[in-house]
Amino acid sequence: MSPDFSFQVPVIETERLLLRGHRLEDFAPCAAMWADPLVTRHIGGQPFSAEESWSRLLRYAGHWAMLGYGYWMVEEKSTGAFAGEVGFADYHRSLTPPLPAGPETGWVLASAFHGKGYATEAVRASLQWGDAKFALNETNCIIHPENLGSIRVALKCGYTETAPRTYKGQPVTAFIRRGATCPTPAESPPPPRAP
Repeated sequence: MSPDFSFQVPVIETERLLLRGHRLEDFAPCAAMWADPLVTRHIGGQPFSAEESWSRLLRYAGHWAMLGYGYWMVEEKSTGAFAGEVGFADYHRSLTPPLPAGPETGWVLASAFHGKGYATEAVRASLQWGDAKFALNETNCIIHPENLGSIRVALKCGYTETAPRTYKGQPVTAFIRRGATCPTPAESPPPPRAP
């Protein structure tokens, strides 16, 4: 039995999902998700190696231990399956221009769970936790300009687009969210259209 450090990570339950701390046994499904070209096409552009996924898993634990926030493992309640990851980070990214102060929100789902509304459900739940946690009530996210699905999630969760930025020489779309509420589905803005 592997050690379980998830006791330090708050557990969040939604209608269909459980957000909990990562465990060592989550490495295999985590690595499989990050090795999927469908998942990584807008996140770095190529699949991650097992070594890179292992570093990512350790980075999640480090965020919680050192900053008091981080990423949750997203579990589908009805099956117990690893569905993805969502949370907050401070990556000290070198963006031009830099992001405003505040944690960076991120989310990723295994391809089998795309199109079910899980990303919006998980992000909204994490933001409600963040609204209570962060004094600034301000978070950022960056999204590849062609990742229309994630842009829709950001808009549904109250993010607004900011000035264009570059990261590692590539254009990214940056978003900021201020305030302590997520719009309800009825209040969400219309989704972006493909160019």
